[in-house]
Amino acid sequence: MPLVEAGFVVLDCAEPEKLALFYKELLEGEETDSAANRVEIRGADGTRLAFRRDMNATPPSWPRPENSLQVHLDFVVQDLDAAERRVVELGGRPLETKDAAGPFETRGYSDPAGHSFSLRRATPRAPKQG
Repeated sequence: MPLVEAGFVVLDCAEPEKLALFYKELLEGEETDSAANRVEIRGADGTRLAFRRDMNATPPSWPRPENSLQVHLDFVVQDLDAAERRVVELGGRPLETKDAAGPFETRGYSDPAGHSFSLRRATPRAPKQG
């Protein structure tokens, strides 16, 4: 039996039920646990997230420079345009960013509570040699 059984990325927010619903729908997942101040979900691909009630939580202001990007979620998608439409439909909003760093096409968003996340186009896999 492993010492640590599960790991979660936990986002603090004022309304964990509402934020859990946003990510559950975005990730086509399911709620796996709920308590008075915490909701846990698992996406269809196994991604595990939790949302903890904190009435004083303030999201980072990224990409504005006055507050650094503390942490963000990065999701890989096949179709950026379709994924963006779904994010907006669920209540997320695109973030104004200049050129995204890195070799992949990436777009930044905030969830309904203001947490940063990005959608990154999946890169084609090279055929296996041999």
